[in-house]
Amino acid sequence: MSANAEIEKQVDHLIDTRPGKELLAHIYEDPASEVAPGIFRSSGSTAAYMIVHDTGRIIVNTGMGYEAVHHKRVFDAICIGPTTHIVTTQAHVDHVGGVALFREEGTVYIAQENNSVCQADDARIQKLRYRTAQVWFDVSGAAAQRIASQNPGVAMKQDTPTPDIVFTDRHTLSVGGRTLELIAATGETVDSLIVWLPQSQTALISNLLGPLFPHFPNFNTLRGDRYRFVEPYLETVQKLRSLNIAVLVTGRHTPVIGAELIDASLARLHAAVQYVHLSTLEGMNAGVDVYTLMKEITLPAHQRVGQGYGKVVWAVRTIWETYMGWFHLQSTTELYADRSVEAMSELVQVIGADAVCARAVDLLDAGQAVRAIYLAEAVLHELSDHAGAADLMLRAHETLLTSGGDVSFWESGWLRDQIKKWSAIK
Repeated sequence: MSANAEIEKQVDHLIDTRPGKELLAHIYEDPASEVAPGIFRSSGSTAAYMIVHDTGRIIVNTGMGYEAVHHKRVFDAICIGPTTHIVTTQAHVDHVGGVALFREEGTVYIAQENNSVCQADDARIQKLRYRTAQVWFDVSGAAAQRIASQNPGVAMKQDTPTPDIVFTDRHTLSVGGRTLELIAATGETVDSLIVWLPQSQTALISNLLGPLFPHFPNFNTLRGDRYRFVEPYLETVQKLRSLNIAVLVTGRHTPVIGAELIDASLARLHAAVQYVHLSTLEGMNAGVDVYTLMKEITLPAHQRVGQGYGKVVWAVRTIWETYMGWFHLQSTTELYADRSVEAMSELVQVIGADAVCARAVDLLDAGQAVRAIYLAEAVLHELSDHAGAADLMLRAHETLLTSGGDVSFWESGWLRDQIKKWSAIK
């Protein structure tokens, strides 16, 4: 086997050993683990990191407000500080929530200049975000209660911090024998950044490319967010490749070690995203509709990356709509507020709910679970307590989960939530 083939095999192994469904469970490490010399991780919704230097420590990402209490306790057990600097690699709530807890007199909080813009975006749809988060994350408070019981009397408030220093492209931080280059990049947010330690060729990127690496990115999120753009993402991948990284520290899982493996993984990721991007554009220019492109565009075997977080089918639709907007040019009905389920429920009145359900059963038995859901939803829109339609909804979602829907974090989370809902109704 050639050296190149061996590296590609290692990339495949890396993909396969980082499944998306594991993201549904948050495990809080105690003690914190050393992932590189002098760099310690405390896991949670997104991992927080502590970089120890000669005169204290730098905290990279702080978790949610309630999680920061845990992060601080396990970090304090290794290095009490002082906390000279805090860096957040993006402004999402699971990165900035614990800044206040770590901030001390003299601490300098550094972020990319778009930090305030991204925090404002989150704040505008905060209530919606809380509702949608319940589908995928434990918002019952059980984790917070456990952490509170282990850290009595410590404040657990979610912070909305203002950075002391913001930068546009690059910022160099030298303290206690450590040199960090903070490099602006666009990934999950437009305020993302790379924490680069040139002396050890170590890069902390957290969720810059998504929490799973190397998996296909989410250019949209099912929980709700602004669309993300392909070209800046591809530029970020190339920016990472130019660093010649030897240790890549991501938001989930253990670091990826080895310059060849990291570069091959980044190259594979770039090729996969570029292929989907160009294939979608080619189809659009050829007049192919978005739904056909969603069905037909798949990755070639040599460009395979994981789809445990983002999925190619969703990327195709996002790319199409990024260029063209929400009007798919397929039907006049797209221009108006009437939903398809309302029109289909008119047919239920004509044909009869039982007949529609019988047809839906045939479709489900033939492997057409999504079409069966369309019909069951039409029946339920007309007759909300129809037992046969409720049973169909349960069975169809179970079928989708067991026939490939258990791979992606987002898809499996939604399907499991729907199964729970319809099981309770049934």
